[in-house]
Amino acid sequence: MTGIHITDIESAINYWRALAPASLEGALATPTRALAEVYAAMVFQHVVEVDEFTLPQAALQAWLAWYDSTPDTPCIAICSTSQGDEECKGCGRTFAEVQHWTALRPAEKRQIWRRITRVGTAWRFNKYAERAIKETPG
Repeated sequence: MTGIHITDIESAINYWRALAPASLEGALATPTRALAEVYAAMVFQHVVEVDEFTLPQAALQAWLAWYDSTPDTPCIAICSTSQGDEECKGCGRTFAEVQHWTALRPAEKRQIWRRITRVGTAWRFNKYAERAIKETPG
C-alpha cells in the first residue's frame, strides 16, 4: 500500500484553509471539508496513513491540488548517483528513486520526500540548503 501520511492531509487542509477560508457561518469549503473528514477518521482510527486508492474522490482531488503546489523533486542539481553513489548526497534519494522519479505516483513521491526530510542528512538540508529554497517571482 502506498499511503498518504496524516501530515500531508493536514498540510493540504491548511493549504485549502488559506486558499478558501471558511464562511462567516463557519462552513468549510468543499475541498477542506473532504480532507477534514479523512483527517478526522484517521485520528479516530489511530492511523497515520490512508491508502491513496481508497481515499474519497473529493479528498483525493483536494490533496492532489495541494500536492501540485509543492516542489516536485528534491533535486538540488548535485547528483552523486551519477558518480556511483547508491544514495545521492545532494537530495537523499536512492539511485533507483532518481532513475524512476518521473514514473512515480504523487503518493510514492511524498513517501520519499518524508523519508529524506526525516533523515535530514542530504546536502539539500544543510550544506546547500539555499539551493532548495523555492524562488518567488518578482
